Amino acid sequence: MILKSPGDIAFTIFNFPVYYYGVILAAACFVAVFTAKVVYDKVYKDGKADLIWEVSPFVLILGILGARLYYCLVNFTYYFQHPLEIFYIRGGGMSIHGGIIAGIAGLWLASRKYKISFLRLLDVFSIGTVLAQSIGRWGNFFNNEAFGIPYDGIIKLFIPLSHRPSGLEQVQYFHPAFLYESAADFAIFVFLLFLIKSFGVKFEGITLCVYLMLYSAVRFFVEGIRLDSAMNVGGIHIAQIISVIIFLFAITLMFYLLHKKRKTLIN
Repeated sequence: MILKSPGDIAFTIFNFPVYYYGVILAAACFVAVFTAKVVYDKVYKDGKADLIWEVSPFVLILGILGARLYYCLVNFTYYFQHPLEIFYIRGGGMSIHGGIIAGIAGLWLASRKYKISFLRLLDVFSIGTVLAQSIGRWGNFFNNEAFGIPYDGIIKLFIPLSHRPSGLEQVQYFHPAFLYESAADFAIFVFLLFLIKSFGVKFEGITLCVYLMLYSAVRFFVEGIRLDSAMNVGGIHIAQIISVIIFLFAITLMFYLLHKKRKTLIN
């Protein structure tokens, strides 16, 4: 099977192009919030589920800003030379890691304002976020981004000449790295649903920790085959380094939360 982007423009309105990336991003944001609201209502039943709609602007605005800022920072040289393009996000250029970090900050602010459990917000938005990530990766498909090393197997991604890396101009087919991550994200979503339904009330915050660990592991391995990622010293992808840091943080946080819960039960 050959995957081939039809182009990055979905349609035009009065000669104004509307990009697939933007349409998919908007859909993914709505799905994230709606999913978080439904999960909160089903799991916690404390009458605060409707507050998720009030919380969402904190998450979405800071999350999108954080995702864009992080992407520009890891591609600093380019955006330093083209500063006005920092504001051009219709064509892509967002970082999941930056969005996660800024989104968590937004949830903390919202939890203080609306007097709602910070850990519960983190848990339900983790589930909504990973589903949104699964959807959002298809924006990379339309932009001919997030592809891997050359590959001519069963499912392969055609990359047009204009988007091929230097030195690989004659190679047509590559690993569909975006697809691998999209599928893995959806699998994580299904697992987290089971986890929060089974343990969400008793162990608040654990769903977040598992999400961070699983997604970091997926991202680490997918980044290993990508050709279009920012690099660090020694040829290691920056996203891999951040994934390891987040993975270790998530493990530490999980043990802390479990230890805290154990002390509460003993007392």
